[in-house]
Amino acid sequence: MIDYSATDFWEEAPSGLLITHPDSRILRVNATATRWLGYEADALCGMMFTDLLTAGGRILYETHFGPLLQVGGDLNGVTVDIVGADGTRKPMFLTANVKMNAAQKPELLRISVVDAADRRAYEVELLEARRLAVKEQGRVREFADTLRRALLPPVLSPPTGLEAADYYHTASNDDVGGDFYDLFPLSRATWGFFLGDVSGKGVEAAVVTGLTRYTLRAAAVFDDDPVQVLHNLNTVLSQELGGELNRFCTVIYGKLTRCDNGFDVHLASGGHPPPLLLNADGSAYYADTIGGQAVGMTGEPHFVANRFVLAPGDTLVLYTDGLTEASTGIGRERYDDEGALLRFVKAHSPAAPSTIVGAFAGLLEGLGSGVEDDTAVLALGVPEGR
Repeated sequence: MIDYSATDFWEEAPSGLLITHPDSRILRVNATATRWLGYEADALCGMMFTDLLTAGGRILYETHFGPLLQVGGDLNGVTVDIVGADGTRKPMFLTANVKMNAAQKPELLRISVVDAADRRAYEVELLEARRLAVKEQGRVREFADTLRRALLPPVLSPPTGLEAADYYHTASNDDVGGDFYDLFPLSRATWGFFLGDVSGKGVEAAVVTGLTRYTLRAAAVFDDDPVQVLHNLNTVLSQELGGELNRFCTVIYGKLTRCDNGFDVHLASGGHPPPLLLNADGSAYYADTIGGQAVGMTGEPHFVANRFVLAPGDTLVLYTDGLTEASTGIGRERYDDEGALLRFVKAHSPAAPSTIVGAFAGLLEGLGSGVEDDTAVLALGVPEGR
């Protein structure tokens, strides 16, 4: 016959049960508690419950738990270490409440303890896993930062009579974007520059970024025509990447040549957002580069060229689409869906390269988490009064 008695439930409950005097002297204890703690039956009766606690646990009980119970409060799920008969410390969840007498004074304390060894082991493992995760995350961030810095020019090298400023906004410290740019001398009178964005993120994108950057610099030395430079880049990417899907980039490559009134700019675009021109008279507009195709997508791409002069007070701004496609937080609206970028630039024109780049940096910071992709900005300008 199954024993449904209260006695059986008391003795063999899945938790240790104790009844103590308000001063914590043990009056009764069930078999589960004595078994867990390694005592003989009834050996705990007459002992002080606080004597079963470690020194730290005893201080907590006497200064916090005990006074709380004395005024009729409850303890719920407090973790303490209880010392067994053999001196070993056993982590336990402690729950307790008070039985009050007719005068509303504490008469008995009801205490239950539950073995927390598995939980403690789990918490230790969890803390160790978290420590390792934080360590690994730190390594990932360090790697990403090192790789990102290796793909960008350490210092821009503008020719005499030209100012240059740049800014790189990192959307995630844990990943590497595909944005890149550079400004470098080709001869005593000519400088090359480019800015672009490789599809994707991570190490694979970084490999394509490095290949693109160094191919552009090499191709710029051997070809005077910016359009042909992009065709050479397209050939290299097609050969090296073997037609891999989603391995392409958008890019603007151009060259600057000194002229009587500033610098002659000859550039070509491969599917990249059009540059912005800020004139000395305060006007601002997009340079016409619409229609070019991304580099690496097809064997015979179409690239678009444009030519103009940067005169004193004029500034050319190149940027990647991390800005234009940033979320505004209003539904699915992106920052430049309604022409906000051109309005922003017109409000700041005319502006020196450092000034407009600083404005772009503030704009990106203001968009916060809405900027989900890395963004690069490169500005080139002729100082007023050159």
